[in-house]
Amino acid sequence: MKILTIDIGNSNIVIGCVNNHKVEFVERMNSDSSKTDLEYTIGCKMVLDLHRIDPSELHGAIISSVVPPLTDLLARAIEKLCGIRAMIVGPGIKTGINILPQGVGADLVVGAVAAIEYYSAPAIIIDMGTATTITVVDRNKAFIGGVIYPGVSIALQSLEMGTAQLPHIQLKAPKNVINMDTIDSMRAGVVYGNAGAIDALIDRMIQELGYSATIIACGGLAPMIVPHCRHDVIIDDELLLKGLDILFYKNFKC
Repeated sequence: MKILTIDIGNSNIVIGCVNNHKVEFVERMNSDSSKTDLEYTIGCKMVLDLHRIDPSELHGAIISSVVPPLTDLLARAIEKLCGIRAMIVGPGIKTGINILPQGVGADLVVGAVAAIEYYSAPAIIIDMGTATTITVVDRNKAFIGGVIYPGVSIALQSLEMGTAQLPHIQLKAPKNVINMDTIDSMRAGVVYGNAGAIDALIDRMIQELGYSATIIACGGLAPMIVPHCRHDVIIDDELLLKGLDILFYKNFKC
């Protein structure tokens, strides 16, 4: 079956199509609560048209979201577009894993489900969005929690807005950590500082676990930061869409 998979974050909506467990595309659009369901219908239609997919080809849809107002908007948009009532990741949905903390975000659950299925447990999952989350699935396939801290974009914005003389910069990795000019110094601080934070947190997590784990990263900024980490980290931009695909079939009723 061909299904539409949507992950709604605070900054971006990741939309994809999964056909027989193979991700056909991954696209991003801005999260905007001021838009109407019709505007999102048009946006989703444009994405499908771009990839030459007719809405009538879709057999289902599933949404994970950390922005409740947008959840209903996207669900209505999907129904207008293809007449399908989307499955929503939330309380009562079957995940197949033991989730120990209470109130875990839907995106974290989806990432954990995909990590176990595609990379096995134990696993450490890094999701670099508006916030950076690093979560852990132990060797018993239990989601045991993790850390949340300000994402790369938030950190950079606070640096630019909270200081009088620091400029707005385009984020990219400079060649050196030690730099003589302001722009590359800022870039080094954000890129290598975040890579170092990820390494340090992974070290502490592995120490607490008492054993090593497969490390997987996703999120729009992962390709910018993760290659500068000293740990061996797999970057999988499709991770959440793969997790949504798994959850769809776990809960699909013929």
